[in-house]
Order: sequence, then C-alpha cells, then structure tokens
Amino acid sequence: MKIGVMLPMAESDSEAGPGASAASIWAEALGFCKHAEAVGLDSVWPCDHFLSEPPEGSVEGILEGWTVVAALATATERVELGQLVMCVSFRDPSLLAKMASTAQAVSGGRLVLGVGAGWYDREYEMFGFPIERRVDRFEEALGIIRPLVRGETVTCDGSYYGAEHAVLLPPPDPPIPLLVAAKGPRMLRLTARYADAWNTAWFGTPDDELSRRMADMDAALEAESRDPRSLRRTAGVVVRDPNHSTQQDDVGFAGSVEELARTIDAYEQIGFDDIILALEPMTERSLDRVAEAMQLRNR
Repeated sequence: MKIGVMLPMAESDSEAGPGASAASIWAEALGFCKHAEAVGLDSVWPCDHFLSEPPEGSVEGILEGWTVVAALATATERVELGQLVMCVSFRDPSLLAKMASTAQAVSGGRLVLGVGAGWYDREYEMFGFPIERRVDRFEEALGIIRPLVRGETVTCDGSYYGAEHAVLLPPPDPPIPLLVAAKGPRMLRLTARYADAWNTAWFGTPDDELSRRMADMDAALEAESRDPRSLRRTAGVVVRDPNHSTQQDDVGFAGSVEELARTIDAYEQIGFDDIILALEPMTERSLDRVAEAMQLRNR
C-alpha cells in the first residue's frame, strides 16, 4: 500500500495563520513536501481552489494548484505528485491535458492527474465560472482529457467543449494515469468508464459508509463490464495528532501512532491501494508520526 499526504496550501495551514503571505505559505508547503519525501512517504497531493473556507473560520487565501505541482516537480526526486483534485471547470480540458503532459515531463513521469467536477459555489460565483450542469461538463471533458493524456488524437464537437484532431506534442511519456474523485451514482459510472484510479474521502477508521461506497464502486465497474482489479483505489483519511489538533468533529482518526499503524493495515486489508492523509496539524511533526506508524507496520 502507498501512503501519501495532502499538501498545506491555505492560510490556516500555515504557522503564521490567517493573513499569512503567499510567500510564507509556499515556503512551508515546500518544506513539508521535502520532509514527506525524506521520511519515506510515497506521494504528495495538492488541491485546487481559488478560496479556502475552514469549517470554523471565514474565507481565506490559498495557493493555486497547478503552479504548485510544477514547482514541486522540480523540487522533489521520488514522490508521486497527484492532485486531489483539479477542478475541470477552471480550465479548458485540452489545456488541462497539455499542462499535465508538461508536468509529467518536468517530474520525470511521477504525475497522477486527479480531476473532479467541482463543488464550492462561492469560488464559482466570485470568479465567474459556470455553476450549472457541472457533471455534464465534467463528462464531456473526460472524453477529451483521457485520450489526450494517453497520447491519442481527439476530435469532438460537444455542448461545452470542442477539439479537432487535437494531440499533445510531444506526447506524454509515460501516459498519465487519470484519477477521479467520486461518490454519487453518475460520477462512479464515469470513474468506471474513464479512470485509472478512484478516490473516496473523507474518513477516519474504515466504517459502514466506506463499505457502502466500495460496494457502489464495484456495482459501477460491473455495469461498465470492467475488471475491478484494473482500478486503483485510493481513500482520503483525516489523521489528527491528539496532542496538537484543535479540530473537534466526527470525521477523522485521532489515535496513537500504534493505532494509526493498525488503521493503515485495515485499509489495505479491505482492498485500498493508497491512503491519502489529511494531517491535522499539517506539520513536520505530524509527518514524523506517520513515518513512525509506517515503521511499526514493517515489524
């Protein structure tokens, strides 16, 4: 099983807190990513938003996702770089595929292109992106993105997007795996049809809701006549340091390092290929706790 982490990118993720500058947020994000690679984690996952809105606070600033991916590609050597997830609404699908192809080259083939339909209405309204028919737009975009990142030529005349003999030159090398974040019936069917990997989030220890989502994904794969073994399954897991986290809700794991090791084992045992951890707080100390849990798993 691969173990990855979400990247701190917002003001509230920074030690400086609300009002932190973009430069200071980036400096901490870069240090966090390098430390994650140094202690043996497998992947690092930026998000993609124009705004961040923590549950307990007001709207705050956040770094832009694609720029961060490109910068991390040059600053790291081993970790896989994914996105959880790029909002297809924010970029034309052909442009998004071209950006992914370039990031794949810069990273030396370590990219996973994570995409989603989008959900945060406030940033859509503020920056003028269309809110209506998001899943329709997403489905049409997938029909362009998937073949392009696999080195194929695309022609389409859709309701929202178009392409005429579009091809990425030079081609992605290697072809870029496509991840979709999904939980609803239609999004799961699109995942089964187009994606190399699936993400479901957010959880603590595995529970009945997770079991239901896995069963729903299996049903979607069966409906698309697809071998379930061909899909990489990833789960987003909230992990809190019980001595240093201020969050108090029902979502997330807040046990000891030993209990974290056993929780990771549990995800592997029920069939997940990756877990992607949202650490609270997003600090090097929290990364060290994960590294300790990984060592305990190997004993």
